[in-house]
Amino acid sequence: MESVYKAALVIVLAIVIFNLGQALYFMMKDTGENKRTVWALTRRIGLSLLLILMVIVGIWAGWLHPHGVGG
Repeated sequence: MESVYKAALVIVLAIVIFNLGQALYFMMKDTGENKRTVWALTRRIGLSLLLILMVIVGIWAGWLHPHGVGG
């Protein structure tokens, strides 16, 4: 279960990074008529919140084990 959960975290993180890149692309190419940049950033924020919640649940359930600096 731990490896599946960690893989899901990596996939969500990759989607967050993709949405950030998509927002940058739309910001550079759109002329201001579309709201694609806003929607891409909104999706990124929502997915980032999901990612944080997944990390919290993973730590709470014991699937993720945080360690200190240099630990």
